[in-house]
Amino acid sequence: MGIALLAIFLGACQNHLSAADTYAQTVTVQLIDDRFIPDKLGFRHGLRYHLHLENNGTSMHEFTAPEFFKAIDVLNGDVLEPEGNGMVLQPGQRKDLYFVPRRPGHYGLTCADHDWDGMVGEINVE
Repeated sequence: MGIALLAIFLGACQNHLSAADTYAQTVTVQLIDDRFIPDKLGFRHGLRYHLHLENNGTSMHEFTAPEFFKAIDVLNGDVLEPEGNGMVLQPGQRKDLYFVPRRPGHYGLTCADHDWDGMVGEINVE
């Protein structure tokens, strides 16, 4: 009985992400030495999104936005850093985040290793 319930739960989780995949609007951000392209992101609360990150630079880069990550429901948290504040991408790496913004707001975006060099951005949720 317990194994059957676990299988049903895991199947529901898989379907939840698959549904997000199907209905999510894709937004692609390139992380290049030392900038985000685009550096201004806009989302609407209550809608599903697929954030596709590509590190096309020669250095490791971070997509760090602690307040933003507190204001969204992440559907695949395994791509986040353990603190849940963002994602780290090595050169050439790509990561996909599926999420739903819960509330409107304006949030800062940084590459924690390169913000001193102007690798910053903005996230707006309407």
